Amino acid sequence: MREPVGERRPSWIPHTRAWGIGLAGATAVISGIAVFVNGYAVKQFDNSSAYTTAKNLVAAACLGALLVAATARRSEDGWTPPRTSAQKLGLLTVGVIGGGLPFLLFFDGLSRATSTDAAFIHKTLVVWVGVLAVLFLRERLGWPHVAAIGAIVVGQALLAEDLASLRLRSGELMILAATLLWSVEILVAKRLLSSLSPLTVGVSRMGIGVVVLVAWLAVTGQLDAFAGYSASQWGWVLATGVILTAYVATWYSALARAQAVDVTAVLVFGAVITAALDASVRGVSVQADLAGLAAIAAGTMVIVVLAVRPHESSDRGPA
Repeated sequence: MREPVGERRPSWIPHTRAWGIGLAGATAVISGIAVFVNGYAVKQFDNSSAYTTAKNLVAAACLGALLVAATARRSEDGWTPPRTSAQKLGLLTVGVIGGGLPFLLFFDGLSRATSTDAAFIHKTLVVWVGVLAVLFLRERLGWPHVAAIGAIVVGQALLAEDLASLRLRSGELMILAATLLWSVEILVAKRLLSSLSPLTVGVSRMGIGVVVLVAWLAVTGQLDAFAGYSASQWGWVLATGVILTAYVATWYSALARAQAVDVTAVLVFGAVITAALDASVRGVSVQADLAGLAAIAAGTMVIVVLAVRPHESSDRGPA
């Protein structure tokens, strides 16, 4: 349970499983938009590591501002000071393996692997989280859950153009390593969110992560990459940084209210949002992807129904 810090106002978002799934749905929409926008943004930069660092720095600053505002109004969403060594170590872990190292591995891996292979490997996150959540969080996973997650994975496989050619070369292994680190991060964050506010964990993730990213740029002599940014490029950094802020804030708020495996599965629905944007804005045909998108949508709906149905235990508090 979260430790009381004086008299605090309750969060304006009810602390129920249904709201957690709703927030996960919002995160999926934001994720779908983020993937679409980043597809344009990353082409504006020669150095993806520097761009990622700048974008994450904006998100860290925005989340910090939200945390200060929530703390000032004495909301329970405000700063929750870590009181135990385990909490402090947990926040450090979330920052390093959630906001730092995986970004370096993922974007370096992207430059070596095909986008199709990279997308499929990254979307296996729900499988790793499902396994870890059952083993370490004791989350319940019935056969309907397994079938729904299976439908989601099959949908992702159908979206891949040539999955048979997938090979675990250096780029694919780096993306797999990033995905595994993010799955462990979700596990650690879920534990922390039972006693710390989502904004506390979110700011720690992005703040410590940015320190790791800046240190990497300094060690590799890439810090000067920011100096030549044009106004247009800084505009892209700000826009994608704000989107990342919304993603992290809603993601951790969802994770604080519902099962890790449920919110991770719902997050995959972002692929449907990205496909809809590609079709409506860029005129990309999604005819060949309809079966995969339908499988993802169906699997997600089953997860939502299973998550929000009445449970024997109380619906209040972290699942």
